[in-house]
Amino acid sequence: MADVETQEAPARGPKSNRIGLQVADYKGQPSTLCKGCGHDVITNTIVSAFYEMSVEPHRVAKLSGIGCSSKTPAYFLNQAWGFNSVHGRMPSVATGAALANRSLVQIGVSGDGDTASIGLGQFMHAVRRNIPIVYIVENNGVYGLTKGQFSATADEGSKLKNGSINELPPIDLCAVALDLGCGFVARSFSADRKQLLELLKAAIAYPGTAVLDVLSPCVTFNNHEGSTKSYDYGRDHEGRVHELGFVPSWDVPDTTFKEGEHVEVPMPDGGSVWIRRLDESMHDPRDKVAAERLLREDRDDHSRFLTGLFYFNPDTPPMADEMHVADEPLWNMPLSRLRPDAAALDAINESLR
Repeated sequence: MADVETQEAPARGPKSNRIGLQVADYKGQPSTLCKGCGHDVITNTIVSAFYEMSVEPHRVAKLSGIGCSSKTPAYFLNQAWGFNSVHGRMPSVATGAALANRSLVQIGVSGDGDTASIGLGQFMHAVRRNIPIVYIVENNGVYGLTKGQFSATADEGSKLKNGSINELPPIDLCAVALDLGCGFVARSFSADRKQLLELLKAAIAYPGTAVLDVLSPCVTFNNHEGSTKSYDYGRDHEGRVHELGFVPSWDVPDTTFKEGEHVEVPMPDGGSVWIRRLDESMHDPRDKVAAERLLREDRDDHSRFLTGLFYFNPDTPPMADEMHVADEPLWNMPLSRLRPDAAALDAINESLR
């Protein structure tokens, strides 16, 4: 996924990116979601991220499952490949697509029900295999397509519009991803578009599974007083652990930071993630133990929810490298290369005796 450049960049036109495309080239169909839905903000930010990263739309595979969140791939990158899978099964499709054509940049959009309930097992195995995908969870804490029941990420003590109180502890998808070895674990808020944009650009350049859990308020069922996944709650309780910037390989980094004010983490493709200190106790996302402690403290502190890049390890080997998959897309290879002949098969069987 880190290879986001093209062989030749055409001359730039007015308001175009480095490969000569305009923002309109990255848009999709008009949204049919409720007006004010946090998912639409994420969609618009995805459009901006791919435009600024100069990724050719036809090199993108966009995937989803079932739910309001899983409708959103229709609203960005019209010229990309797409697959809307059954409920909770997006990671299986993403795994197959990654093996068939590792040159694709994959982005999966799921929800808290699609990922944390019926799809939790699939999510966990996708993370441990480190398939190359930007995995976005549009997290609103309710089932928006089935009248707003609590989902598995709903915070304990949160309240529905009908007054029902959630008595179950939530599943923290960032903590799950971190525990399973994910090398890119982040959380954001759909109303914090600046932070979300930088996280998305870094995730696009990341070569493995990049998990991005985004608080995305449901304006119909979960945007009221008593909800911990509403716009007001998010604005009042968001605690950013740092200020984040992503510098692609073709840009000159900002060198105005003083020594000790920032952390720079190089990316495999030559770009870098820059973390700026917000206070004296700046979180270093390269420290996995610190990230685990931070998430644990965040779960215990109900007066806030933290956002930012919790853990980042650009050296985590992606699935295709671990499986020694050829760089050439498998779908483009003839059967003579994909299927061993009788002699080769006999040799394989003999080696296993």
